[in-house]
Amino acid sequence: MTIIRSNRDILDPHMDSTPLATIDASNFGSLTFTGDVMLKRLPAEVFEKLQQTMRRGLPLDPAIANTVASAMKDWALEHGCTHYCHWFQPLTGATAEKHDAFFVPDGEGGAIAKFSGSALIRGEPDASSFPSGGIRDTYEARGYTAWDATSPAFILRTNSGATLCIPTAFVSWTGEALDKKTPLLRSIAAVSKHAMRILKFFGSDKGVSQVITTLGCEQEYFLINDEFYRERPDLRICERTLIGAHAPKGQQMHDHYFGSIPERVQAYMHAVERRLFELGVPVATRHNEVAPAQYELAPTFENANVATDHQMVMMHVMETCAPHFGLRCLLHEKPFAGINGSGKHNNWSISTDTGVNLLDPQEETHSNMQFLVFLCAVMRAVDLHADLLRASIASAANDHRLGANEAPPAIISIFMGEMLSDILDQLEKGEPKSTKKGGSLDLGSHILPNIPRHSGDRNRTSPFAFTGNKFEFRAVGSSAAVSWPNTVLNTIIAESLDFVATELEKKAGARPAPAQQQEAVWSVLKQIVSKHRRVLFDGDNYAPKWHKEAEKRGLPHLRSTAEALPILRSKKSLELFEKYGVLNNRELNARVDVLIETYIKTMGIEARMLTSLLKQQILPAALRYQTQLAETVVATKAARVSAPDTVIQLKKLVKMITDLRKAIAAVEQAESHHVAEPEKHAKFIHQKLVPAMEKARKASDALEAVIPDDLWTLPTYAEMLFVR
Repeated sequence: MTIIRSNRDILDPHMDSTPLATIDASNFGSLTFTGDVMLKRLPAEVFEKLQQTMRRGLPLDPAIANTVASAMKDWALEHGCTHYCHWFQPLTGATAEKHDAFFVPDGEGGAIAKFSGSALIRGEPDASSFPSGGIRDTYEARGYTAWDATSPAFILRTNSGATLCIPTAFVSWTGEALDKKTPLLRSIAAVSKHAMRILKFFGSDKGVSQVITTLGCEQEYFLINDEFYRERPDLRICERTLIGAHAPKGQQMHDHYFGSIPERVQAYMHAVERRLFELGVPVATRHNEVAPAQYELAPTFENANVATDHQMVMMHVMETCAPHFGLRCLLHEKPFAGINGSGKHNNWSISTDTGVNLLDPQEETHSNMQFLVFLCAVMRAVDLHADLLRASIASAANDHRLGANEAPPAIISIFMGEMLSDILDQLEKGEPKSTKKGGSLDLGSHILPNIPRHSGDRNRTSPFAFTGNKFEFRAVGSSAAVSWPNTVLNTIIAESLDFVATELEKKAGARPAPAQQQEAVWSVLKQIVSKHRRVLFDGDNYAPKWHKEAEKRGLPHLRSTAEALPILRSKKSLELFEKYGVLNNRELNARVDVLIETYIKTMGIEARMLTSLLKQQILPAALRYQTQLAETVVATKAARVSAPDTVIQLKKLVKMITDLRKAIAAVEQAESHHVAEPEKHAKFIHQKLVPAMEKARKASDALEAVIPDDLWTLPTYAEMLFVR
């Protein structure tokens, strides 16, 4: 096995790892068809019409499609593209693309480049081969991709060429959504509709065309040597280690977090950032995370629709860049047991298209009625629909992470912080009169300046925390496509904004006088706070006493994916998504079917991979060691030397091997058991198969601790996590 120890050992000459500081900032987004590129290549009137769609959410004018397509084609050809594709997000959780050539025969032995407005606006991929939850049968193949003009087209390059990628929605021939973008866009529109009512109530709607949700996702990931990845079948097939004894050192010394970034890792980060920089993805932060070999990359805030597309691009670039440096990027939520897993902290806010953040508390927060209305609407939404939020981040992978010491528990609660909690206390009693100030910190040295202190602390154990001017939904998994949890979040927020706007309008009218406005606001907010503040918790979310307290408050505790997913097809959920035009009943039921099927198949693959690994590698290694020990016992007895310890060691080993055989049989039995109803089968898997797999892992890990290194064929945790 070749061990790569630094970027000097391997560096792909085609992979530029130049630091961003050396790049001309004018080239930002040079592979993205937006901004200056469009301004230079499109007629002024066409550019303006396209901008109206991209920035103000106005309907796309079909008449401009041919002009845009021609300019886009010329730009793509100049950058070496030979093909284009409609790039979309089917229900697989990944992205999909069907490449079509720009060049067609001219009938005279040559070829000409063609790309029409109709080809830009609509594509026609096969809809029957993607998961559809029954919306499309195998014999019903027609589906459509529709250009999303609000998300910029971009060019993906490889060493062999380049392809123009056009972000699109993906729908059935019947018009039903088969993707994750379509319901996200619908949910953003629902938020906008009812947020605009509240802005109108406060007279803040002047010059505002729409309200958008904004998003910035912190992406956690692991990097290990590519050779180790290739030697681990469980990592290759399941993206996580199904067995593996803990390394002598894990994260207990807390020396990796924010530590010095290893040289080869930093070279990889530079390459990733450069590619993302060219693709217009505004990455801003990188650092070591808590676990050894774990890191984080985070972009700045963007329109949520564009941000979700950029998240998919980011994961693609991170994974494809890694092998150029002899590395493998692991995005799974829990690739290694016993140390922190990875999340994708979903920093969400709501803003006008004029750039006003509606969750910015400003200085005198207690008197900022508009902010408090939006804040309390979010609180109400999370309390009423905590079960839906939990279901939105449910997956087999995330089950390994939620509730462990690096992730919030499966109980959804909100952290508001000291300042906001105090204002909510005041609201419950009447009109709030004051805002707590953070003051400043004197660090006790005349060399160091006094620094301003925020009015409240942070809480890293909270699943849904207010962090200054946004909410951080920390429970989203690292491998997840963020479009789905944000669709759910937007939908419940839209419902709550609708409720609050309706109550305010009932009490004071759509555009009330100041006195009526104030009276209505304090009255409505007092009722909301009194009824829904049970979801607020600023303490330690890991503490057992909180779990008991949450149960007393009536907060849902859905511990597994098998428990959480059926919530999505409850009467309440179906009516909610239907009412706000996000998903009709058939579309939502289809998604639940796909999610449950994915869980069942994922666990089936993991179970079969585990038994294969145990039978083909672990058992043979254990039996070879048993043979060695037995031969040692025989040779020792032949020499008439007493060696009781070796005999005891052999007996213990035989017992451990027997335990492993029994555990393998139990996994195989549970995996082969089939329950006809998918929801019941998922529960069976959680209740029977998962414990059997954990028991088998425990038996294997115990053997790993005693089998000599020269007999153990798999890379160990100590190697994978600490050879950098």
